[in-house]
Amino acid sequence: MSKVLQINGAMLELSYADIPREIIPFLAGYNLIPQLISQKIIELAIAPITCTQVEISHALNEFYQHWDLTSEEKIQDWCLRCGLNREQLELLATRKLRVEKFKQITWGHQLESYFLKRKIYLDKVIYSLIQTDNKSIANELFFRITEGECSFAESAREYSQGSEADKYGIIGPVELGSITPNFAQLLYTSQVGVVQPPVAFGNSWVIVRVEKLISAQLDDFMRQRLLQEHFEAWFQQQLNQLSLEEKIWMGVNSKSAQVQEVA
Repeated sequence: MSKVLQINGAMLELSYADIPREIIPFLAGYNLIPQLISQKIIELAIAPITCTQVEISHALNEFYQHWDLTSEEKIQDWCLRCGLNREQLELLATRKLRVEKFKQITWGHQLESYFLKRKIYLDKVIYSLIQTDNKSIANELFFRITEGECSFAESAREYSQGSEADKYGIIGPVELGSITPNFAQLLYTSQVGVVQPPVAFGNSWVIVRVEKLISAQLDDFMRQRLLQEHFEAWFQQQLNQLSLEEKIWMGVNSKSAQVQEVA
């Protein structure tokens, strides 16, 4: 049985004959088949990616340090025990770098537009919150706070029924995308520093005040994160292309098959 995957326009064959049938029960018993297939999908994708000699040397040095291979004799012994030749060793050592290059080549040119599309969810907010199941108390607190009779922090500490009470009502910074959409919309449209009237959310009445909005930036960290989002979506797409029969044979599902970039 085999599966032909189309990756970046190239037709690549994923052959299950690569897995000797006698070891399949062993792999299945330890739930290793999904991981094996995951690695195969990634290996097929990064196969055309090359590294310079400088990059290879650097990757090998890091690999040797990681495995404490401090002499040529230890390197040769390690390769012998793992059944690797020099070319295979270089591929193993540069795997992480080649994955990163694959991400950059495939999606790097899309990052600016993708970031702008996702920015509203990536922006962060710091806000103060009071939540209570009593509407009358919520209304009274709102008027007392806005009239200056008590502070938001003191009121949250005394009356709020959530864990935010321990922090005087302060929550954040948190990404707007991680908040319930309706509540995120309330925060996003609120003026910084202005106490909002009580609003019903679920079984609670909430009073909020946005303390600070933190605009997301397309820095190096964010670029890596967005590249990883693209990579994980691509990986899931590759899995979805497999037939139901193949998924059953492999034991692949959304929970057991995960992106694993480094061996």
